[in-house]
Amino acid sequence: MESEAMPGSRLYVRGEQRRYRVANADEIIEAARTVAGQRMQRGESFTDPQASSRFFQDKLAGLEREVFAAVFLDTRHRLIEYVELFQGTIDGAEVHPREVARQALRCNAAAVIVSHNHPSGTTDPSAADRAVTARLRQALALVDVRLLDHIIVGGAKSMSMAERGWA
Repeated sequence: MESEAMPGSRLYVRGEQRRYRVANADEIIEAARTVAGQRMQRGESFTDPQASSRFFQDKLAGLEREVFAAVFLDTRHRLIEYVELFQGTIDGAEVHPREVARQALRCNAAAVIVSHNHPSGTTDPSAADRAVTARLRQALALVDVRLLDHIIVGGAKSMSMAERGWA
């Protein structure tokens, strides 16, 4: 990540002996994810689909494995909590609707937006993506929690299943 042409562009982290050293790529990505998490704090509103997509892009883009995450929201669609619920392989993650519903109840959430990344970079939903969205909607409805959207992140792009009428 460090550029020979621009030596002043190096990023540093504090090491174990409290001295600064040049950060590696993984440390830079982790720091960026921390900053992205701070951008949307508890109480921030998730009423804008583009803001929701940007939030999940910041969190999930560039991961080597598929990660299924969710934001749990109150009745006014304000953030209660962000949770990475399931991790998978390079082309899939097993999603358990029961666990999503359990987490929603634990947070006392009124609504949920779920998202997962496609490490391949594509944002096209698979048949499995559409099926799990339907199962999640049904499971969450049983406990009076609304599934607002399912966002698929592929690299620097994202796709809202709600905008296509699939969530």
